[in-house]
Amino acid sequence: MKYVKVVIDQVSDHVDTLFTYACPDDSVRTGSVVKVPFGRGNRLKTAYVFSVEDDNSEGIKGLKEVVSVEDAYVLPEDLVEICRWMKERYVCRYIDAVKCVIPPGAPPKRGLRKDPYGEMDVTEDLPPELTEEQRAVVDEIDTALDTGQKKVFLLNGVTSSGKTEVYMRAAARALEQGRGALVLVPEISLTPQTVARFVARFGSENVAVLHSRLTKGQRYDQWMRIRNGGAKILIGARSGVFAPFERLGVIVLDEEHDSSYKSDMTPKYDAIETAVKRAELSGAVVILGSATPSVISRYNAEQGLYKELRMKKRYNKTPLPHVHVVDMREELKKGNKTIFSARLLDSTRKTLASGKQAIFFLNRRGYSSFISCRSCGFVMKCDVCGVSLTYHRSSGMAECHYCGKKVPVPKVCPECGGRYIKYFGAGTEQVEEFAKQMFEGYNVARLDLDTTARKGEAERILGAFKKGKIHILVGTQLVAKGLDFANVGLVGVIAADVTLNIPDYRSAERTFQLIVQSSGRAGRGDEAGNVVIQTYSPEERAVRDAAAGDYDSFYRHEIRMRKLTGYPPFTDIIRLVFCCENSRAALAEAEAVYEEIAGSGIAGSFEVFSPQPAYMAKLNGDYRFHMLIKSPHERTAVYMDLIAGIKERRTESKKTASVMVVELNPYSFT
Repeated sequence: MKYVKVVIDQVSDHVDTLFTYACPDDSVRTGSVVKVPFGRGNRLKTAYVFSVEDDNSEGIKGLKEVVSVEDAYVLPEDLVEICRWMKERYVCRYIDAVKCVIPPGAPPKRGLRKDPYGEMDVTEDLPPELTEEQRAVVDEIDTALDTGQKKVFLLNGVTSSGKTEVYMRAAARALEQGRGALVLVPEISLTPQTVARFVARFGSENVAVLHSRLTKGQRYDQWMRIRNGGAKILIGARSGVFAPFERLGVIVLDEEHDSSYKSDMTPKYDAIETAVKRAELSGAVVILGSATPSVISRYNAEQGLYKELRMKKRYNKTPLPHVHVVDMREELKKGNKTIFSARLLDSTRKTLASGKQAIFFLNRRGYSSFISCRSCGFVMKCDVCGVSLTYHRSSGMAECHYCGKKVPVPKVCPECGGRYIKYFGAGTEQVEEFAKQMFEGYNVARLDLDTTARKGEAERILGAFKKGKIHILVGTQLVAKGLDFANVGLVGVIAADVTLNIPDYRSAERTFQLIVQSSGRAGRGDEAGNVVIQTYSPEERAVRDAAAGDYDSFYRHEIRMRKLTGYPPFTDIIRLVFCCENSRAALAEAEAVYEEIAGSGIAGSFEVFSPQPAYMAKLNGDYRFHMLIKSPHERTAVYMDLIAGIKERRTESKKTASVMVVELNPYSFT
């Protein structure tokens, strides 16, 4: 007889613990999926085995028995340990963590499902000769793989320096050792491009794909290909960090600075932290690649936690693009009230005339960012979320980008009855429309969340752009990440200040990264490209350093500011959000939790901040208050343990009106 501790497959705080069962089936092991009788009615439930013992060491009497051990799959032991770690690190339920590591969907009822990339047209790709910089980097990584060092490498390489080739060499080395390779990219739209390169090098039989645009059935099939050892390499988005490799050799996170590596759903895990922890458990090497490493990653390298590797030259030796900063205040003085500066218009005409393509980047979708009455100042807001509605000309509606609600734009002002309802602030729709007007005869397309909502649209748009059928591509940050097109001669950053005024300590960092990353799409062929950066704040350091491509200057200034203000990487930020339909109830419970934490004896001076309305004070009908804790690293685990206890007592009391959400080092304070 074996004795097992299991997590019950039920999303409830009331069953968020490990339950002990006797198991007559000796084949059971850690990671097994079992059926057990649960609750007073002994209803049959699925459960996941977290540990197996040979005897009932706790002396528990009257144990129920496992009914059956399922044979569909067994979770790797390192993923079970990851679940334990996530529960402590992120104060989530066991089952929330388990849901991250088990396969979605179910086996096909008959036949085989269609391989999502089975018909990809690729030609075999042989490894090219490495540049001097690439060779030095590959040698360092190979040494770590060969000697079993659990190293984390920060690959700091300028755009188009050949980082993907380094990833493929690391994957090849891992495969030679009989181990798997996990390659993560920040955006689903980048997945086909990365898949094509890996399939061309390693063959489709060795490459699996996991991301949310696949059907649940396709994701199940891809998951099982990895678990059964058929696929040796996974290309995936954030959740791919949980891919079920038995022996993992290397984990790559491309564009590691990107905020999409932080989950915005429960459990709110950080894929980089999770990758480093998984590598520690499985003996793998981690490669974090970026042309604009996050301030935290660069600091970790300075502290010796990561090993920084640098590639300062483009692989084809083409110079970095020529960058021009345009002060839009001066354009206004000259009478230019359009969204395109004279320089951008002129540069675009010259670029198109030379047979090159252009990309226009604006990190704001829709046609206009808000709708207002010029008579009384009334601004249209979502009655569910309380945020400004965005006008979308394609639908003719005002839309909330948080809850998705759509309403028609009124012909008269609801407040004063005036007829001066106007649209303010440009979005990608407006840029697309203006580009079509100014550059007749050239094909213009838009790449944002609106145009890529339908499955396959992102691939279609990018495929047409690659073939030269689209001359100008307008987009949000989707066009700023990792796209590699040799014929792009010009990048126009329409409004470089959009992210500067967000109430977030990372706003300058994000602005710098977006400008540099979008600029890096230009001149990736044989000729240096051009970049035009339009801004109302040319004096801002993030803009100046991004225009100069000076990462080190930006980092030195930013790390000094973070130290002075006590923000990460010098502390951890813990955010508690209280949501309730009743504003007073949410605030009262937030204040009660604040008093308990502030009075616990843990907190030092200026660490725990009293509850305030969240930046988005209302969302999906709920009022929201949040409180922040700036925790020294050595106290973070203690704070999280205290919060876990508070959460448990709230569950037991059954009197709480609000939902309490816990987030460690949030990427957004909305």
